[in-house]
Amino acid sequence: MPGGAALEHFASSAEPHLDLPQARCDTEPIHKLQMTHQEKQIVTVGVTGASGVILAQKTLELLEADARVERIYLVVTESGQRLFSEELGISSGDLKHLPPRLLGRPAAKIEVLPNKDIGSSIASGSHEVHSMLVIPCSMGTLGAIANGLSDDLVARSADVMLKENRKLVLCVRDTPFNRIHLRNMLRAQQAGAVIMPAIPAFYHQPQTIDDLVTQFVCRVLAQIGLPQEKMYRWRGTPASKKAEA
Repeated sequence: MPGGAALEHFASSAEPHLDLPQARCDTEPIHKLQMTHQEKQIVTVGVTGASGVILAQKTLELLEADARVERIYLVVTESGQRLFSEELGISSGDLKHLPPRLLGRPAAKIEVLPNKDIGSSIASGSHEVHSMLVIPCSMGTLGAIANGLSDDLVARSADVMLKENRKLVLCVRDTPFNRIHLRNMLRAQQAGAVIMPAIPAFYHQPQTIDDLVTQFVCRVLAQIGLPQEKMYRWRGTPASKKAEA
């Protein structure tokens, strides 16, 4: 094979194969067996430096108020702390005081864990955690998770979710996506994660930013078995309903 043809062959073979089969993720049956209906959930929430920290605030608000949730572990990266200040005007200060500042009231279920503490409880698969949300999820954190680089607690606890076949939802937030971003999303999804970009919906005719945020977060919580009454559910257009009648 001539040199030029060999290089062309190597370049084409190095590309990832995107023609994925339609079969479900191998871990899906296991995800469904993680909890009984009576058991309360323990959820880890990771917050990173991608814009959209208001999504994390709403997530914590709904989880704190949900009777089906027993405990919430909150892990915030340094850049995530910065966003709380820049986007919400909430200074983190001592991270232990962050939850009541975010919610505007005492937070009984939320336990803050330092992101640098990779020896924390949730860094081990033997510790009981039913699901994990990274919201918002930066491209850097996505890359670390997709490639198994457990160099902080957010990435390590996400790695634990994957290796233990537990639910992991990555709410990636960036635009446009480059090829590296897309490859990392594909790799994380193939490992068992749900890739749920922070894309708002408009079919429920939102009137405020809170309407947009709430609908998206409700969709996220439905992914971990915590559907919310506040979530708008599409019932079809009037025209389609008349056609069915």
